[in-house]
Amino acid sequence: MKDDVHYMNLALEEAKKARQLNEVPIGALIVIDDQVISTGHNLRETEQNATAHAELLAINEACRATGSWRLEDATLYVTLEPCPMCAGAILQSRVKRVVFGAHDPKAGCAGTFMDLLRDERFNHQCDVTSGVLGEECGWILTSFFKELRDRKKMLKREQALKLVEENNK
Repeated sequence: MKDDVHYMNLALEEAKKARQLNEVPIGALIVIDDQVISTGHNLRETEQNATAHAELLAINEACRATGSWRLEDATLYVTLEPCPMCAGAILQSRVKRVVFGAHDPKAGCAGTFMDLLRDERFNHQCDVTSGVLGEECGWILTSFFKELRDRKKMLKREQALKLVEENNK
């Protein structure tokens, strides 16, 4: 039997695929009976689709693979705590358990910002395990956004230099 760390490492591999595409590096996968049945990584920019989050892509693929919208025996592994949209899809698809890496203080809906996944007002709740490889999952996001900010600063400098050169002609 493989453990949460093993599967989170696979989710991190999915996140790296997103990063190679200049997508926010979040990866997800769904496991049933120790078998990975689906994977996903962010494709919002690639597909120009606000709903192309790693979790939703993995859920859609898992539903096709199982032939059911109910994923009652599934565990979802994701490198970042699910957002409200993804938490809704997780509840709607009846995922049994969610394991995430990095906490999301701005939009995390598995206990950090709010706790939709365990809210008893819904007809379904999930077991949640947090912080699995949290440092590694957080680092890939932090480094991505630092690189993005650095690229934007460099572009602004280049534009400013070009403007100065044009004005000096």
